[in-house]
Amino acid sequence: MQKASIGPKSGSQPAVRADRKGGRTVSRQVLADHVYEELLASLMDGRLEPGAAVSIDGTARELDVSPTPVREALARLEHTGMVRRVALKGYRVAPVFTREDFAELMEARLAIEPVNARLACARLTPERFAELEQAVEDLKSAPRGPSFAEYKDYLEADERFHQLIAQQTGNQFMVSAYAALGGQVQRFRLFGGVGITDAEYAIAEHQSVLDALAAGHPEQAEAAMADHVQKVRARAMADAPAD
Repeated sequence: MQKASIGPKSGSQPAVRADRKGGRTVSRQVLADHVYEELLASLMDGRLEPGAAVSIDGTARELDVSPTPVREALARLEHTGMVRRVALKGYRVAPVFTREDFAELMEARLAIEPVNARLACARLTPERFAELEQAVEDLKSAPRGPSFAEYKDYLEADERFHQLIAQQTGNQFMVSAYAALGGQVQRFRLFGGVGITDAEYAIAEHQSVLDALAAGHPEQAEAAMADHVQKVRARAMADAPAD
């Protein structure tokens, strides 16, 4: 298999050398976040192709960092399903979702997220509602260009909305169940291979969930979330190439 170069994104900030920048020590977390963003962009933009090996030492050299933040970033990406760790072989880019994979993911989302919306509605605080409102506003204003750098803020706001609802359920097991699915959101976006094409529909659907939460109608919130997930599934299936 090829070992693809991640390469820096066009217009991205210079990589941080070793563990220092401008004469100041840069925290390990900052470095790991930087590496994570660079790797994720390379995955989402197709510079790292399915099956390609991801070398820890090679990535460290390309990004001018030590291997430690690369290992930490790859461990985070493994949680999303974007990369897989293979015994004795290191990390490789995961295959793109098949239709069967996608169907299973959406089946799980339908089992969990509408219930999250119903439970959250009964426990919603003004502070958390304001955060949900902000997430929807951020969706509306986020760029949706063809490259990951142009649509990553949209994906972040989308994920934040669903995560906030899960957290507001007050149920640790529902939060954990959503976390297991939420990590797959970015990988799922590669299923259709076309980036963000459904923003106007998705924003309206998020708004419907928000309106039901604002009205204090748990069953309506549950139905609105189920409708959203079902429509996301239908749109993705329509956009996806045949296996």
